[in-house]
Amino acid sequence: MAMSSSKTIRRLEVVSPVPADIDIANSVEPLPISDIAQALNLGPKHYDLYGKYKAKVLLSVLDELEGAEDGYYVVVGGITPTRSEKGNRLLRWGFAKLWELSSIKRNVDCYSITVQLLVFDVFTCLRQPSQGPTFGIKGGAAGGGYSQVIPMDEFNLHLTGDIHAITAANNLLAAAIDTRIFHEASQSNKALFNRLCPPNKEGKRTFADIMHRRLKKLGIAKTNPDELTPEEIKRFARLDIDPESITWRRVMDVNDRFLRKITVGQGPEEKGMVRETGFDISVASEIMAVLALTTSLADMRERLGRMVIGNSKAGEPITADDLGLGGALTVLMKDAINPTLMQTLEGTSVLVHAGPFANIAHGNSSIVADKIALKLVGKSGFVVTEAGFGADIGTEKFMNIKCRYSGLVPQCAVIVATIRALKMHGGGPEVVAGKPLDHAYLAENVTLVEAGCVNLARHIANTKAYGVNVVVAINKFASDTEAEMSVVRTAALAAGAFDAVVCTHHAHGGKGAVDLGIAVQRACESVTQLLRFLYPLEFSIKEKIEAIAKSYGASGVEFSEQAEKQIEMYSRQGFSGLPICMAKTQYSFSHIPSQKGAPTGFVLPIRDVRASIGAGFIYPLVGTMSTMPGLPTRPCFFDIDIDIATGKVLGLS
Repeated sequence: MAMSSSKTIRRLEVVSPVPADIDIANSVEPLPISDIAQALNLGPKHYDLYGKYKAKVLLSVLDELEGAEDGYYVVVGGITPTRSEKGNRLLRWGFAKLWELSSIKRNVDCYSITVQLLVFDVFTCLRQPSQGPTFGIKGGAAGGGYSQVIPMDEFNLHLTGDIHAITAANNLLAAAIDTRIFHEASQSNKALFNRLCPPNKEGKRTFADIMHRRLKKLGIAKTNPDELTPEEIKRFARLDIDPESITWRRVMDVNDRFLRKITVGQGPEEKGMVRETGFDISVASEIMAVLALTTSLADMRERLGRMVIGNSKAGEPITADDLGLGGALTVLMKDAINPTLMQTLEGTSVLVHAGPFANIAHGNSSIVADKIALKLVGKSGFVVTEAGFGADIGTEKFMNIKCRYSGLVPQCAVIVATIRALKMHGGGPEVVAGKPLDHAYLAENVTLVEAGCVNLARHIANTKAYGVNVVVAINKFASDTEAEMSVVRTAALAAGAFDAVVCTHHAHGGKGAVDLGIAVQRACESVTQLLRFLYPLEFSIKEKIEAIAKSYGASGVEFSEQAEKQIEMYSRQGFSGLPICMAKTQYSFSHIPSQKGAPTGFVLPIRDVRASIGAGFIYPLVGTMSTMPGLPTRPCFFDIDIDIATGKVLGLS
């Protein structure tokens, strides 16, 4: 079922200056997604259609391709981004340039490259965008210019409903937590047990299948409810959740700062059971992380069931399965586990799946999407997968979390850089999203660029330490000069990059990324080292946090009293062997967004430490990092509307 040559590749008619993203997207009629699937040798039994231009690829494809060899695995991150809407979007989605690999025919003997528009040997794996940024400050996330996923509006909005499924599952669990506390507060042990295991018409009680998981956890081997002793009934029926320990919060896929801290239970029927909680954005939900890190439906069921929502008053972790909810959560997520097949402007294949943010989660597309793609491209093909924001957070989590759970090993890591961002890191004026760029970013200034390359150099050194070849992709803007780009290339090679190439994919589509495709191919074929992790799992939680902080340039770590308390608790509960997922600002190596370049000597403050046991990581909150973004004064929704005559979306960026 490997990829075959295909006539789905289309030539783009590019114009200059580059039109608005939505105008470009609307100018290209997408191919029926069944045509894209057929080019991959996928038949109707391998996918479920979601309209004309989207399809869910079923996990059964992996079973059919179990013996097939994997292709080359390429991860794409960036340097520390600016706050500029356009610049940051291109930094985050600069990997789009690698779509041109789909148009490259390989000649292994002499490394010659020819553009061959009927070759189909690359898959791009992306995260699903959140509606928070889409309607907030960043805009959509389908790419930019002539490097986009289409239909762009469908990609940026509801897609196939995965985030809505996550929201529903997350909030069902939140409702179950408060409801269980409510019912336990007003009922005796016997009454609770009678309602949990009611007798049938014949007067016989049975345990629901999921209840056997709790019985096993408690060490109760009995299968007949009537055989439980009063003490066993108490232990089984009463979770005795400590409200102060609850870490599970409700979510919604909207930026809403006023939901960061709320109180629940204020209605008269809730009998005064008021507690303080809050909302996170949906993509910060642990269920999103579970989706991204799961390897099968069975694995997802186990991960969802072992998610920890808080502790009992005796200090024991309470899971979703303890609440009887693991199976129901899996039912809500049963379709979301299948990645969504889409296409680029040029007709190449894209798998879109999962959407965890890189600053408040682990920031990578899903393991199952990558695995399907690696099998479909075959041993000579390429899979390009995304790591969000700068390499200090997205690529670091890709290596230390995602690769640990997937068992996959990348051969090449791409670091995307722009002249504008490097000028900012070299001491340029502040970049504010939504405001015009300062003249310093539009005129040649080699000195600023050269000074800012310290940021690029640290990202290269950190990424190269994992044992992969590093290729730097320099996204070219119209105002960038040859002298500036030459400085970046020289600095990148001096820092240890395998290669550094200029890309014009935004203006020219795949044609503008051929040199990058060549560099990535050579980097993949010449890698000689095995993947090296930043820290062993045997390290303590503190030691792992300190190892990551050192890669940022920190001289030490300061743990708050709350963080110390949480670390001690998670260690005592047996969770210290999990990897670390730092929740940290994306705008600096440090915890202070205004510290640009490559700061050193700072002390990294850990405000709190939480655990995503089902997903499989501990996540420290660095500084003032929030898991619910807010809206700016002028959000993107001001520009978004619909053409009532055609039904086409307007103003989406």
